[in-house]
Amino acid sequence: MVCTNYSVDMEKELLHLWCANPEDFKPATIAEACATMLSEEERAHWQAFRFDKQRCEYLTTRVLVRTALSHYRPVAPSSWRFELKKYGKPFIVPDCGLRFNLSHSPRLVVCLISHGTEIGVDAEPYESGVRIVELGHEVFSPMELAQFVGMRDAEKSDRALSLWTLKEAYLKARGMGLTHSLNKVSFLYGGRAGIRLELDSPLDEKADGWLFSHLEHAGHRIAVMAQGASAFDLQLIEMRPMPVSANYLTTAPGQWYPLITEDQVRAPGELDNS
Repeated sequence: MVCTNYSVDMEKELLHLWCANPEDFKPATIAEACATMLSEEERAHWQAFRFDKQRCEYLTTRVLVRTALSHYRPVAPSSWRFELKKYGKPFIVPDCGLRFNLSHSPRLVVCLISHGTEIGVDAEPYESGVRIVELGHEVFSPMELAQFVGMRDAEKSDRALSLWTLKEAYLKARGMGLTHSLNKVSFLYGGRAGIRLELDSPLDEKADGWLFSHLEHAGHRIAVMAQGASAFDLQLIEMRPMPVSANYLTTAPGQWYPLITEDQVRAPGELDNS
């Protein structure tokens, strides 16, 4: 499998969200072809999985990020090299100006890409909401729990899913993962901001430096987090294997939070191909 000669139009979009379905990579012929993109370490990791579902999910994750990055720089998918930061967030070596973040489940893998902007993404299937509600005090702050009062079960499940994805996306954008407690990060609904981020002091960060949004895709809720002061345009791109193809989709976040005025919207820009 080779990277297609595909020019990504970034005249207006500042963030691209690539997505893929692991089921598309399950056939043996496709899996073996895709595996040629992997590093020796990644290939050993892929082969070590005991179950086909885990193996397919991992392969899709690695192929998606390598193929997507090659649409912005003249680098073959197999040539990308990565290292891990202190808490496990991967970054490109050598630095080429691109930033990326991944999230995956058995039915969906997503990769968010920006040019220099710190970003985070999390995708969770809709059915996870019920399980997240049961975690209660382990993941929600007292202020968030107070907003659950009076909600019906379905509303609680929906809110829990939104909160979980936002928290994960924020901690991943910070490069923290789950090394910090989820209940130290609060996303509170209501008021002029629509949804606002509040942090416990140990996190040592200004909450107003981040923008976030949700979108729905393939039975999943996806939270997107980006460091900035004005709204971003976001393009959703679907990747399919054999041959590699990238299809623009129309789905995009309906609203960035905290709410901002129209004159604050970020001016068009682009990810260059240099």
